[in-house]
Amino acid sequence: MWLRLLRPFQLGGAKIVFETATLSEPGGREDNEDSVGYRMADGLGCWALADGLGGHRGGAVASRVAVDAVISSFEENPSIVEDALNTLILRANRAVLDRQAAEPELAQMRTTMALLIASPEAAMWAHAGDSRLYWLRNGRIQEQTKDDSVPQRLADAGEISADQIRFHEDRSRLLNSLGAREPVVASSRKMPGAPEPNDAFLLASDGFWECVTEAEMESDFGAATSSKAWIGKMEARVKQRALADHDNYSAIAVRVLKKRGRD
Repeated sequence: MWLRLLRPFQLGGAKIVFETATLSEPGGREDNEDSVGYRMADGLGCWALADGLGGHRGGAVASRVAVDAVISSFEENPSIVEDALNTLILRANRAVLDRQAAEPELAQMRTTMALLIASPEAAMWAHAGDSRLYWLRNGRIQEQTKDDSVPQRLADAGEISADQIRFHEDRSRLLNSLGAREPVVASSRKMPGAPEPNDAFLLASDGFWECVTEAEMESDFGAATSSKAWIGKMEARVKQRALADHDNYSAIAVRVLKKRGRD
C-alpha cells in the first residue's frame, strides 16, 4: 500500500496550511489503472486523480499521462483562475489524444479525472467521468461533484435515488472522459469564499467511493486527527466490503489547517 503524509505547507503569509495524504491500490485486479499526483508551486496547490477506464487497452497509460500533464502544466503556470482550471483539463485531454495518435494500439484508451487547485484565498475543482471530489466544512459535506454517467442522469431525473448510483447495473456507462473527444467538457466549480481551517477535500475513484458512504466519510473525518488517519479509516471500509475482484481504488485527502506560530 502506498500511503504518504506530507508536512503541512505554508503558503505565503497566509494563516492556513494544507495537509495531504494519498492512496492508490490495485484492489483485486492484477494492474492498477488509477493514478494520483499533487504539487505545490508559488503558493498554490494542485491535486489530480485519474481512473483509466476498464475495458480499454492502456487505461493505466491514460491515467498516468493525464495526471502528469496536469502537474507539468500547473508547474509551468501556477494559477487559480477559472481559465487556468480549464487549461489543465484541456492539456490532460490533449496529452491522452497525442499518446493515442503516437501509439495506435492505445487508440481506445480513456480516463476520468478529478482535479483541485487551491490557495489561501480560493479553491476550485473540475471533473470528467465518475471520479469524484467532495468538499467538507466543519465535518459535513457541503458539495460533491456529479458523475458523468447514465445512473447519475437517472438520479437527476428522479428515477433512482442518489444512493442507488453506487451499484447500479449501468454505473460503468460514462458520458464523458478524457481521450474521448476534443474539446472535453469538464464540470467545474469555485468555492464560495476562501478555504477555512477544518475544511477538507476528498478526491476519489469509483473503486473507493462506492465502498464508503458520504455519512461514513464525515464520521471518519470527525474521528481522525490527520489526513493520513482519515484516509486510512476509509480504506479499512473498502477492504472490509470489497469483493475478491474489486476494482482499483484511489483517493487524495486534503485538510486545511490553521498555521501554527506567530501571524
